[in-house]
Amino acid sequence: MAHTSPSGTAAAAAVPQGAGQFVSDWSSDQRVFKNIHWGKAFMWIFLVSDTFIFSCFLLSYMTVRNSTKVPWPNPSEVFALSFGGQPIPLILIAIMTFVLISSSGTMALAVNMGYRRDRIKTFWLLVATAVFGATFVGMQAFEWTKLIQDGVRPWGNPWGAAQFGSTFFMITGFHGFHVTCGVIALIWLAVKVLKGDLDAEKKGPLTERKYTYDIVEIVGLYWHFVDLVWVFIFAFFYLW
Repeated sequence: MAHTSPSGTAAAAAVPQGAGQFVSDWSSDQRVFKNIHWGKAFMWIFLVSDTFIFSCFLLSYMTVRNSTKVPWPNPSEVFALSFGGQPIPLILIAIMTFVLISSSGTMALAVNMGYRRDRIKTFWLLVATAVFGATFVGMQAFEWTKLIQDGVRPWGNPWGAAQFGSTFFMITGFHGFHVTCGVIALIWLAVKVLKGDLDAEKKGPLTERKYTYDIVEIVGLYWHFVDLVWVFIFAFFYLW
């Protein structure tokens, strides 16, 4: 006759079965989510919803481009800049991409320094990221100005399919708006860091929740998302 040890019986009884297992798993997951910063959870929800919006824009752009019977303007010609009388294709777009990708590096370092509670380095890295972002927006404004002067409008352009202008201004404008919001958030956060509000864990003006260095990572999530979206815009709009 097999002998069952008391410890084995207790272990078997400790493992819930059926509905009990489901309740145990669900409550465990709830406990895990309770340990996540509320701002980080909401930022992920926002980023997922924003992903759907940008995906719809890019899918609409590809549908329009594939369905039009009029030749699509050549990006190498449209976005070329002349230096010394020689047009260089996509040179401004390449610089914009380099600047924005570089800002991801400074943002990652800012998050690292934030969790080390190095206030001064976190501040300067946030400032550097904001400068990169503002530079990107400035170059995008120059790009828009040049195209408008060349005759590009939402309803037409001198090079080909009329839909080029509307899709270009819609997609790059929506992304530029996100970058601008990110720059404003970075400047606000840099001021909070410099004042020592995160070290002192001061409460916000409209909430009882305290500011901590977790907010640096939360803003970093948004900034990395904006950078990632630009990679897709660059690939589909400028290289295709």
